[in-house]
Amino acid sequence: MNQSKRYLDIVRDIRDMIRQEKIKPGERIPSERELAETMQVGRSTLREALRSLELLGLIETRRGEGTFLSDHRNHKLVEVLSTFVLQDNRSHEDVWETRLLHEIAAIHIICRNETISQMKVWDSFRLRLEDESFQRQDFVRELMVLSGNRLSLKIWFLLTQYSGNPYDGTISSDEIDFMNSILAAIEQQDADTAIREFRTWSDWLKKERTHNGNHS
Repeated sequence: MNQSKRYLDIVRDIRDMIRQEKIKPGERIPSERELAETMQVGRSTLREALRSLELLGLIETRRGEGTFLSDHRNHKLVEVLSTFVLQDNRSHEDVWETRLLHEIAAIHIICRNETISQMKVWDSFRLRLEDESFQRQDFVRELMVLSGNRLSLKIWFLLTQYSGNPYDGTISSDEIDFMNSILAAIEQQDADTAIREFRTWSDWLKKERTHNGNHS
């Protein structure tokens, strides 16, 4: 595993490690340094993965003591999603559509808020489109975070994780027009256009995944 491994892949590796080492709820998991060395990943990306697991309530950090595995039995949402998704093609479609509903809701919230829609982050994204290392995941996650709905963000993390991360990889030249249209509409607080362009991009991604045989 290399330094460029994305954080959702690391989340899965941590989950597998917990299962393989039979770490029980309430027990301590390896430290950030130990995990970084074992998995051969950068500390910042690993820290992001641990933050997402903590946000989901799967681990908890105790100051001065370390990080511990939470009791999964207390997290019914995780249980429901993990038993439901990826069972058949209909489930794949349901997960995709449910995740999209949360993303569209986030765009609605952002476009209604003048302060958020005028933030410098949109200019930053536009500049980064010229950089071939701009990750799709970074863009959509920022939408979810800026919406300010923590419950929606939790559900979105789970749906993204269990659907094989449809936003894996970098934004290609074919997607730049989609991104620019979405960003421009957000800055103009034009929710209808932003959502329409986002849906168009989502449909394009789905077709690409199907064409490449990338079924999760």
